[in-house]
Amino acid sequence: HLVRFGAGSAFAAPNLKAVLADPARLGLWLFLGTITMLFIGFTSAYIARRASTDWRPLAPPALLWANSAVLLASSVTVEGARRRLRRWEPGVVAWLSATGLLGALFVAGQVTAWRSLTAQGQLLSSNPHNSFFFLLTGLHVVHLLGALVWLLAVLWKSRRLAYTPGQDGLGLFATFWHFLGVLWVYLF
Repeated sequence: HLVRFGAGSAFAAPNLKAVLADPARLGLWLFLGTITMLFIGFTSAYIARRASTDWRPLAPPALLWANSAVLLASSVTVEGARRRLRRWEPGVVAWLSATGLLGALFVAGQVTAWRSLTAQGQLLSSNPHNSFFFLLTGLHVVHLLGALVWLLAVLWKSRRLAYTPGQDGLGLFATFWHFLGVLWVYLF
């Protein structure tokens, strides 16, 4: 179960009955389970592989700390949008746009970190730890890029005022976005 931060929070453990009754929620939770299992598999391989003699730990660039703060800030902005939508208050599009900008900044920061490492001669093929670093952070960015595409659809729908007043129209998106934030904290 995910950590509960309050009623209605995207971090709250899902209600099994509600998930099974809603195909979109069920699909999202199955997808999140699949992603979780993928990263658990990589974690197992990471743990087994780091016992080898050719393992040389990679010092992560300091930029990753700032990048982490940016991604966590984007969770705050998506929750701001979500609360405004539930109350049918203005500002939903602005908060969602901020989320998108922060997400894009995170991706740009990751690319900058990878370029910094490659400029230092820390390549994907330099040693096993580098391979895991680039693979895991790259997979995370791929999922985040997918979330940014979803965010574009959410923004389009928000601009058209196509959400039902008082409903949690951003719940599924927020759940996925927060999941990516929690996954990043785990990876980092």
